[in-house]
Amino acid sequence: MASFAFHAISLRSSFLPPTSSLAVTFSSSSSPLASPCVVRFPILSSLQSTAEDRKRTGVNWGCDPQSIEKGSLLQDWLMKEGLAKQKLVLDRVDSGGRGLVATQSLRQGERLLFVPSGLLITADSEWGCAETGRIIKEAGLPEWPMLAIFLISEASREESSRWFPYFATLPKTPSSILQWTEEEVNTWLTASPVREKALECIRDVTETYRDLRATIFLKHPEVFPSQVYTLAAFKWAFGILFSRLVRLPSVGKLALVPWADMLNHSPQVDSFLDFDQNNAKSVVTVTDRAYQSGEQVFISYGKRSSGELFLAYGFIPSELNVHDSVELEMEIDSDDPSFEAKLRAANEQGLSSPQRFPVRKDGFPAQLLAYARLIASRTSDPAQLSRIARAATEANATEKDDSDVIAMLSAEEETNAYERVLAVCENSIAEYTKFLEAHELDEVMNSDTSTRVSRTRMLQQLAVSLCKNEQRMLFRLQHILRTDLRGLRTLPATENMSGGAKGKAQRKNGGLFGLFKWDIDILQK
Repeated sequence: MASFAFHAISLRSSFLPPTSSLAVTFSSSSSPLASPCVVRFPILSSLQSTAEDRKRTGVNWGCDPQSIEKGSLLQDWLMKEGLAKQKLVLDRVDSGGRGLVATQSLRQGERLLFVPSGLLITADSEWGCAETGRIIKEAGLPEWPMLAIFLISEASREESSRWFPYFATLPKTPSSILQWTEEEVNTWLTASPVREKALECIRDVTETYRDLRATIFLKHPEVFPSQVYTLAAFKWAFGILFSRLVRLPSVGKLALVPWADMLNHSPQVDSFLDFDQNNAKSVVTVTDRAYQSGEQVFISYGKRSSGELFLAYGFIPSELNVHDSVELEMEIDSDDPSFEAKLRAANEQGLSSPQRFPVRKDGFPAQLLAYARLIASRTSDPAQLSRIARAATEANATEKDDSDVIAMLSAEEETNAYERVLAVCENSIAEYTKFLEAHELDEVMNSDTSTRVSRTRMLQQLAVSLCKNEQRMLFRLQHILRTDLRGLRTLPATENMSGGAKGKAQRKNGGLFGLFKWDIDILQK
């Protein structure tokens, strides 16, 4: 069996919180249409799209992201395949374009959906084209590229595929970042740290496709016709996976869950998809509040920042996102005489230079300031640098590390650490201001309603919304740091104090930091 090297893709994690282990056997449905392979090209679809859509996505299957016309077809098919009678219906909604709406009053704690395991698309699902499945399974691909190829293979078979009613309701143009060009990313995300992640995501998916094309597609052109297995189709498939694939921790599998994936996200709810503990073959969600008939029902896609939601799903929450954060990048000075020693100390703790730390609405992580202390420290002692670096990682830090590091540094070094964080914060704020002044009031040729201008306006609105969110968090951080610095600059002389007394004095005058610091495991980021 050939071995293949695939690029590491930054993939979103599960919608689901940790749950108890539960053994579930996925059943693969046997379809009379499983063979022979039927691949049609050019592919025709009963759902028409604009020429611009076809040019951008390279696929003709699927529908408009806001379409509900195929909703009854999907629900009828799912019920024939074993889906229980639903208390939800697909309808147009104010947020998300379309979503699942309650058909009756729902109480808090009510179980919904009950999607049978046989309707889930997983790496174990049966391929409609047996030869395609054989080649892919023998190649030993990871789940993500395997599922992407499965989607293309089944979607291209149209009515011959068991999954046709499901594919008919999938968006022709997924909202993920993969539908952006690199030029668009560089234009609209120039001020945001999300820009680098977006480019990395696009490039990694592109390189994964090229690996597959060279190692599999070109070697089996009769099974993987070039008219079907295009880069655009691969981006479409990964866009579907980014926005709809969930990890079911009870079974440790990735899965697409038809019908359940029509539920939209709200940062205000704590309902997730999981296996019903009394019926292990059904995926359910449990309402965390009551709903009235006609009201949209939500789940949580996880504790994600607006930037993470934007990358995977292509939207910015309009309501308060309590999980919002923005990354701030700190870097050890390359002209520091102790640069090599500091970098070595950081590397030993799993840190790098530059290193990014998340800043939230309620403050910044203690590890960010600890890293700034490493930068500001004037010591070249490897043991001391190692202790300072250890405090910058929650995974390795001890309870004594923070106080020990404070006692180790002079008041000038401590002040300098805060000033360095403030300088990076204010530089980022300036970049956001520059971008927003250039684009916030730009009407983008409002009199022009062409598809190109409409898309430009949509990208502009998303970028402006994201940048405003991120800049607000940095303004809050700026206020915290300035308040802390005022306290530090009015400290009594501490140079002759004992370490414990000096740390106590600094903490007493530490302004808002004591109220707003929080810990992260930076090694998990």
